[in-house]
Amino acid sequence: MKNNALRSVSLLLAGLALAPLAAEAVPSFARQMDMQCIACHTEFPLLNNFGRLFKLSGYTLSVGQSELPPIAVMLQPSFTHTQQGQAGGAAPGFKDNNNPALTQASLFYAGRLFGPYATNLFGPDGAAIANKFGVFIQATDDGVAKQWHWDNTELRFASTGEVAGLPVTYGVYANNNPMMQDAWNSTPAWGFPFTGSSLAPTPAAAPLLQGGLAQQVGGVGAYALVAESYYIDVGGYQALNSQFQKSVGIDPTGQTQLAGTAPYWRAAYTKTVNNSSFEIGTFGLVANTFPGRDSSAGQDRMADIGIDAQAQTSFDQHDFTAMLTWINERENWNASQTLGNTTNSADNLHSFKATVDYLYDKTCGGAVQLFSVDGSTDPLLYGGSATGSPRSNGMVLQLNYLPFNKAGGPALWPRSNVKFSLQYTIYRCFDGASRNYDGLGHNASDNNTLYLEAWIAF
Repeated sequence: MKNNALRSVSLLLAGLALAPLAAEAVPSFARQMDMQCIACHTEFPLLNNFGRLFKLSGYTLSVGQSELPPIAVMLQPSFTHTQQGQAGGAAPGFKDNNNPALTQASLFYAGRLFGPYATNLFGPDGAAIANKFGVFIQATDDGVAKQWHWDNTELRFASTGEVAGLPVTYGVYANNNPMMQDAWNSTPAWGFPFTGSSLAPTPAAAPLLQGGLAQQVGGVGAYALVAESYYIDVGGYQALNSQFQKSVGIDPTGQTQLAGTAPYWRAAYTKTVNNSSFEIGTFGLVANTFPGRDSSAGQDRMADIGIDAQAQTSFDQHDFTAMLTWINERENWNASQTLGNTTNSADNLHSFKATVDYLYDKTCGGAVQLFSVDGSTDPLLYGGSATGSPRSNGMVLQLNYLPFNKAGGPALWPRSNVKFSLQYTIYRCFDGASRNYDGLGHNASDNNTLYLEAWIAF
């Protein structure tokens, strides 16, 4: 029972990770470039071609005009309504339903590692090297869990060169979330929905790469973009010890803990034609793991392989982006079955997302996503499921309004921005329960969620 509880906590943490809590669009980048947010984004945090170049350049591109330190702040006040209330409260200190919250408040140090001060610190020659180091550090106050913690964090070194006469942008990185270094929004770390409610139920099952290791691991890797078309990234991740995690505000209880180094890879082909860009790629991670951080019964093994594609075009006052993501996870439960956490010795889990995002005049628009997660039936693994199945599917609808996206914020603190969003998530199936299934006293549609948010960045 104890190990079962640990596995349940692990599944819950993975489910919560489906609602991204971090932001790639920070005004310190815009101030460093002396440009509006739309130079790198359509609707933030959705990157355009120049935004992807900025990221691959290690957050270091600059026009050298801003004297402000690379600091930014983000606030996300919100309101959550679910079709049925949650008995006992949506979270400690919250009502069963209709909950306002400051979902999160984040402080960023993001841009050139030494900000605009490298020349003063190291002189012109030293600054030429120092300014190739970029950083993205986010500390977050979770207004639902009422806990400060470190969030997405990365250090990069990036430069350019030539190989066989072909231009190459390359870099090395260290971060705490697999795929946060990726430059496309069709991969999990920065994928749609970019934000979501942590006061609403979310599906319990998710592949490990879909947020299951975020802030729990440390990894290093290297990447290169050759001829502006061929992208390759290889790296490896290891679990951070529990004491360190506690010191940065992460609760390690019930985690799926990496045993040794988990190799990660990413390959993509991208092409730009006039005002349109296209990308197709693959990514993956293979991990030996301890279920619930319990090493007494040996190791499980998880292999995630993903395929993604993205198409983006802009014309007149219109911006369109389409994204596809598919992840298959092969799970061998050598330890978990021994511990009584799984029925089967091996399972499969697969996740699919298809998203279309539209923005008119850089100001108002919306997005539609179809999503699905499904896999092997395993009554012990999915003990909270109505049918022992991980199956969940449905649709996310979102409307956005960005009043300052074109002109930026007030002169007092330039390049500020805000996005007002109305998001509605509709479930056709939730943790194995369909709309017409009431074996556990609820239907999938009971989890339908209306989420209103102001995403304020300054």
